[in-house]
Amino acid sequence: MIKKIVIIGPESTGKSTLCKELAAHYITTWVREYAREYLLKNGTNYSFENLLDIAKGQIASEELGVGSWEAANKSETGNLKSAIFIDTDMHVMKVWCEFVFEKCHHWILNRIVERKYDLYLLCNIDLPWVKDELREYPDLISRQKLYHHYKDIMLNQHVPWVDISGNYEERLQKAIAAVDKL
Repeated sequence: MIKKIVIIGPESTGKSTLCKELAAHYITTWVREYAREYLLKNGTNYSFENLLDIAKGQIASEELGVGSWEAANKSETGNLKSAIFIDTDMHVMKVWCEFVFEKCHHWILNRIVERKYDLYLLCNIDLPWVKDELREYPDLISRQKLYHHYKDIMLNQHVPWVDISGNYEERLQKAIAAVDKL
């Protein structure tokens, strides 16, 4: 059975890098963050309604990724690839909506309740912030607030989670140890 592992956290905390490294380590696939693709195509001047479009795109990407994994592994025997790594989920969309617009779409909240995952890896803000054309919150105060929003969510939900901190190699090793526990 496929294990769905979600990597979440504020921007510039190494989520995509960690997903890519974990997928390579476990010889499996990962679902990219749809928001990056959307914002690169449509620009960074987004609205509250655009966040709903992004959320729906993230779910579609996840479904496609899981479907592709299942198709690739259907006839495989022996060393079955048993995990898929997901770069962000609806918790990220909820935090984004609330942080920027102080409200969240009910559709996103409903997906949080419906979707099932096996493990969350919460990326801490101890990596230096790296500027790119999509990132919005370089200041430490915003990064701390966002991290604490995510940590509060993790503490108040039932799926196991692990705080991922340290340099890139330490993060990867902590993540591998958490995944291996599954």
